[in-house]
Amino acid sequence: MFNNVTIIGVGLISGSFALALKEKGLAKHIIGVSRTRESEQKALQLGLIDEALPLKEAIQKSDFIYVAIPVDVTIPMVVDILDQINDQQIVADAGSTKMALCKAVQLHPMRHRFVATHPMWGTEYSGPEAAVHNAFAGRSCVICEKELSDTTAVQKMEAVYKSLSMHLVYMAPDAHDAHAAYVSHISHITSFALANTVLEKEKEEDAIFDLAGGGFESTVRLAKSNPAMWAPIFMQNRENVLDVLNEHIVQLRKFKACLEKENYNYLIELMENANKIKRILQ
Repeated sequence: MFNNVTIIGVGLISGSFALALKEKGLAKHIIGVSRTRESEQKALQLGLIDEALPLKEAIQKSDFIYVAIPVDVTIPMVVDILDQINDQQIVADAGSTKMALCKAVQLHPMRHRFVATHPMWGTEYSGPEAAVHNAFAGRSCVICEKELSDTTAVQKMEAVYKSLSMHLVYMAPDAHDAHAAYVSHISHITSFALANTVLEKEKEEDAIFDLAGGGFESTVRLAKSNPAMWAPIFMQNRENVLDVLNEHIVQLRKFKACLEKENYNYLIELMENANKIKRILQ
């Protein structure tokens, strides 16, 4: 489908995306652009990319440029790329927040060649070595402001994500950010906070290692996520994250009150209500 694809950032998402493009025969040649030589060399060694180039040169050679870097630097990067492309090239991003980015590019003369996307997949790992095969299959991909992008650009991106066996969802940027706060961002904050709680209260690290069961491990797994990626997400989506965080604190206080007042019946009621999530998450 594409002769030359450039991935900006050669980490978990972009590396897995590059692997998928190669495996599905969607890209003949993949160029990597990274802020560090070390990451570029690692991506080359792992076969994620075919060559590493400076940004300007990579853009000039590419049919499609895919940006998968922390959301705070995504905005100036996408604007810079749009300044350099022509009407035959496509730009898309993989950022976990969409409102700030879409607002930043809304008046750009090349906005129509940009497709705002968010493949809803990730792990707690980062860097080129974190890239995995078949990462996106069965996952959802959100496309925002489809109507502001050229039909041909959108159709190509839809075809790419469908080829990766993803389910496409269309949302306004503000709706995306609100929903992402509930299904993704609060999970990471909770995990970071729980890890800090345990580290503060349990000074014996060996005890944590020896006693931690599957429940604890799965709950704090996200606390291993890269702060350089997640801090900008929380800040860009600050209002929505604060809204869901306030509700989460309310729920925590209900559990705390049950224990303080020895209210066994309400404690059971809270947990039974939480069990309703089974209807959504099978």
